[in-house]
Amino acid sequence: MAGSPSRSSALRALRPAAFGVDPSGERMARIRRSPHFRDGVFQNPGGPSRTRPSGSARELAKVYFDKDRRARRAPLGTVPVHATTLADLARPPADGLRLTWMGHSAVLAEIDGHRVLFDPVWGERCSPFPFVGPKRLHPAPLPLAALGPVDVVVISHDHYDHLDMPTIKALADTDTLFAVPLGVGGHLEHWGVAPSRLRELDWHESTEVGGLTLTATPARHFCGRGLRNTQHTLWASWVVAGERHRVHHSGDTGYFDGFKDIGAAHGPFDVTMIQIGAYSDFWPDIHMTPEEGMRAHVDLQGGRAGHGLMLPIHWATFNLAPHPWADPGEGTVAAARAAGARVALPRPGEPFEPASGAVPSRPWWRGVAQAPAGGWPVQEALTGAAIGVAGTAAAVAQDDTESDSSGGASEGAEGARARPAG
Repeated sequence: MAGSPSRSSALRALRPAAFGVDPSGERMARIRRSPHFRDGVFQNPGGPSRTRPSGSARELAKVYFDKDRRARRAPLGTVPVHATTLADLARPPADGLRLTWMGHSAVLAEIDGHRVLFDPVWGERCSPFPFVGPKRLHPAPLPLAALGPVDVVVISHDHYDHLDMPTIKALADTDTLFAVPLGVGGHLEHWGVAPSRLRELDWHESTEVGGLTLTATPARHFCGRGLRNTQHTLWASWVVAGERHRVHHSGDTGYFDGFKDIGAAHGPFDVTMIQIGAYSDFWPDIHMTPEEGMRAHVDLQGGRAGHGLMLPIHWATFNLAPHPWADPGEGTVAAARAAGARVALPRPGEPFEPASGAVPSRPWWRGVAQAPAGGWPVQEALTGAAIGVAGTAAAVAQDDTESDSSGGASEGAEGARARPAG
């Protein structure tokens, strides 16, 4: 019928706003020019990866709906959230670096006088619909409006548990800038963010925000928000470097050797924020286990496990995988002890300064998690001091090895003195 909308136009009108938009125009032209875009899609480093569950749907359903396993995938009680206050965040960090894990992959990093907010998700569900989809297991530590001014919001990719439309719409009414991977900017513009406030980067591209340099670095994952996943939006990890400090946020990723290259080009880091949850044998290429996350942390530190601090992210807030709720935390502690690395274990909303002697290091989740059959490991073995001692021993051992291989014990000792502690 003349004048009636086309079928495609009608379908677009019914498309939920949370789906965002597919890249088009100059944005799509830039995507096609990317060296990482081939055969009509963005390519992962290290070759093809499985982005859909391996094995049969029947096997996956059997694991997901097993009664005993389902009970362990959520906390037994109320998750102990730190009630973050304006007073917590009003005082500048003594050494210039403070991090506040807001749950899942959301982290407020205060670095050298600037405030960076990674992957903010304040919504109740990570879903395009308010009535279905993974629901929060704990509330946001504080209202988004109480967070205070943010210089730049950094998005790792466009999955719902990292890019939340209600949160972006709220931030669109502020003066913050947004740093996003190539193609993701279309979603933000669709939700009211002015193009002038976007910094849209391909891997290995950088942008300056105040005194910070933000660099999009590779990750091994995938993208998509709608029913038709075009793979036309990039995913990324991020490096943020200030005058005195530098941090790395992994986004979502499978383990790959590229972490060594990122560490060589941009590290070592004061803090790495590493994805260690929502892993499964059904999708081993796109999410890391805690052990793989620790390998990534060590790679990013140039092989020196004792350097810097690892903050485990992408866990405890949403139920996104078959593993027990507490396993990412327990696995991270075990991996840290094995590697001799320092980890921070804050409750959601608990600020900490990596250079202070008060980095959270207690396994807080045990009070609300179902204990394993053999019980929890000995509490005293998991303190920050014990992990720190292990890290020091590992660093000394590595220094000794390097000293022996270079033929000079005094040179190795001098290197150890010159290297920043932790």
